[in-house]
Amino acid sequence: MATAKSQGKKRQKKEKNVTTIKLNRETKSRLDNIRTYPKESYEEIIKKILGILNVCKMNPGLARAKLSEIDRQREINGLPR
Repeated sequence: MATAKSQGKKRQKKEKNVTTIKLNRETKSRLDNIRTYPKESYEEIIKKILGILNVCKMNPGLARAKLSEIDRQREINGLPR
């Protein structure tokens, strides 16, 4: 059984891997428009964007398909385009 002290150390260790960034409200809104489901984290959204950028370099057609999939998922989940 974990003690309060060991739980506190685990929490501190997790927090060392997290950072805070400041975003302009417009940027946040643009990230929100890429969200494919309501509880999708900004971490997930940014990783998705970076993945699409990497694909775009090698296969623009596949990148367009991924963007279309985002639109399809937003529609399925009732999020505005």
